[in-house]
Amino acid sequence: MAENEQSKESLQENLQQVIHLLNKHRLVEELVHKQDMPKHSLVESLVHKQNLVELQKRLDELHPADVAYILEALPIEERLQVWDLVKAERDGEILLEVSDAVRQTLIADMDSDELLAAAEQLDTDEIADLAPDLPQDVLQELMVTLDFQNRQRLQSAMSYPEYTVGALMDFDIVTIREDISLEVVLRYLRRIGKLPDHTDKLFVVDRENRLRGVLPLKRLVVNDPEMSVEEVMADDAVVFHPQEEASDAAQAFERYDLVTAPVVDDNNKLVGRLTVDAVMDFIREESESEVLSLAGLREEEDIFASVWKSLQNRWTWLAINLITAFIASRVIGLFEGSIEKIVALAALMPIVAGIGGNSGNQTTTMIVRGLALGQISAHNMRNLFMKEMGVGLLNGLVWGSVLGLAAFALYHNAALGLVMTGAMTLNLLLAAVMGVGIPLVMTKLGRDPAVGSSVMITAVTDSGGFFIFLGLATLFLL
Repeated sequence: MAENEQSKESLQENLQQVIHLLNKHRLVEELVHKQDMPKHSLVESLVHKQNLVELQKRLDELHPADVAYILEALPIEERLQVWDLVKAERDGEILLEVSDAVRQTLIADMDSDELLAAAEQLDTDEIADLAPDLPQDVLQELMVTLDFQNRQRLQSAMSYPEYTVGALMDFDIVTIREDISLEVVLRYLRRIGKLPDHTDKLFVVDRENRLRGVLPLKRLVVNDPEMSVEEVMADDAVVFHPQEEASDAAQAFERYDLVTAPVVDDNNKLVGRLTVDAVMDFIREESESEVLSLAGLREEEDIFASVWKSLQNRWTWLAINLITAFIASRVIGLFEGSIEKIVALAALMPIVAGIGGNSGNQTTTMIVRGLALGQISAHNMRNLFMKEMGVGLLNGLVWGSVLGLAAFALYHNAALGLVMTGAMTLNLLLAAVMGVGIPLVMTKLGRDPAVGSSVMITAVTDSGGFFIFLGLATLFLL
């Protein structure tokens, strides 16, 4: 926890330094521009270059991920100014680190030659990650520059749907045969000189490149060099297929504490590997996507995007929310006579609706999480439904009683207190039904259960809460 806080402080410090240097550069530029002197344009050009040297030097010292963080935190004009100072050989790495929305603004500022040069600095699997954002002409030109093997790998990686293992895997692997000694393996590794990142095991294959097992590096180090790979290797490794869901692979990595894992085709031939850093990136993106979806946002949004771009991203669920709000207003309109006779109803009904919405969102969050983890299936759905109904009933009785007593204390009307208790209980039961039902129905229809669930739950519990409360009040108080 302390290291995480330290990291955040470091990022903020780097950002503030860059902002300070940008402000300093802008101030000096304005002062020089206003001066009347001989060879003014030459002096202005020299001052411009001198002021940017310090900023460029600071950027060169930062990790690509830190530069990406800074770019995401700057308004577009300053972002592009900083982007121009980044060394060309680092462009590709930084483009991979920034968010999709920010990447689009950076790519739009680059010409074809710059994009091609940036992509050529990357590995095949990294190019595949960047490919969807590249202009088609740049991608075609890039294909021509790759050798046959890497071209095939890139085409293969791009053929897999997003959020599958194939889209996440890389091809930087070390393979060995099972019939050689550990001493031969060690000599081979010394000759290679450098292992791929996150290598914790070597992949054992036969002459047809079919996976036979894995050789963890710790077994390689502690066992007798004269022993064969076959004697030491593990033949029960966790294996993935390119078509598998990335979310399932992420759960397996967490469950089995994996660092890397082999990826094989239907014939058990080794086609790549999955690494923990790729899985962590996927989990982070999924988490951010889920948060956005629950709020009814269609996609990740650059916080400094244009008003029109942000409007396009947000309008859909706002329009739906407007319709549901209108429905709720009409529900209230049905009971205008009751509200006119008992003014207290107007003050109390938002409480019933608000608590119902909060309870429904809690239920939905748990259901969406359960669906994502594969914990919910047909055999346990009934138990889950009954359990959430029980939670809603108890919460309704407990907190409804509290609010009923509060209403009695404020308005000295016992019937009003009982209506408050009954309305709260019924609305929390409705929230439980909808909190379970909406994500399950959306999943059944093949839709993401997280998308807009919060908006839909709030709409139902608002309209339902108003109808239940005002309906009970009309029946028992008038």
